[in-house]
Amino acid sequence: MSRIGRQPIALPTGVSVTIEPERVTVKGPGGELSERIARDISVEQVSVDGREQLVVSRPTDRGEHRALHGLTRTLVANMVTGVTDGFHKNLEIQGVGYRAALKGRDLELALGYSHPVEIKAPEGISFEVPQPTRITVRGASKQQVGEIAAQIRKQRKPEPYKGKGIRYEGEYVARKVGKRA
Repeated sequence: MSRIGRQPIALPTGVSVTIEPERVTVKGPGGELSERIARDISVEQVSVDGREQLVVSRPTDRGEHRALHGLTRTLVANMVTGVTDGFHKNLEIQGVGYRAALKGRDLELALGYSHPVEIKAPEGISFEVPQPTRITVRGASKQQVGEIAAQIRKQRKPEPYKGKGIRYEGEYVARKVGKRA
């Protein structure tokens, strides 16, 4: 069976890949990530002109194989990027008295409630608070960084009348006009 749709991923130095049936593990300076892959999709490590590459290929051109091929290639490429450079999401806090502070590794938010909201940092995630109204979530796993950032944003979503709340950096919040007398 010939493999079609080959898409190479360049491997930087210092990154090692372990390929098992239905699982790919990537180790690098930023940590170790592992992902389950579909049975039909193959991932191979090849050397081209002395440079290591990962090649993701699919068996046929059917729709589900093309979809799984693109998904697998993106997941593996994100793992390689994650263990070398890492991922980050920036959040902004807007509102009078709303602020964030680090408490050890964890994040403490004052969001207008009667109590502070604490967000525990899971393994592989770190928080930075360069200003009391800015939060940076960093980690090797793109999925985990996005989930934690969404969990923080969910604590006080931006509201449409005054714009108070937690939003992603650069996020546009559609404002509504309030009551008129």
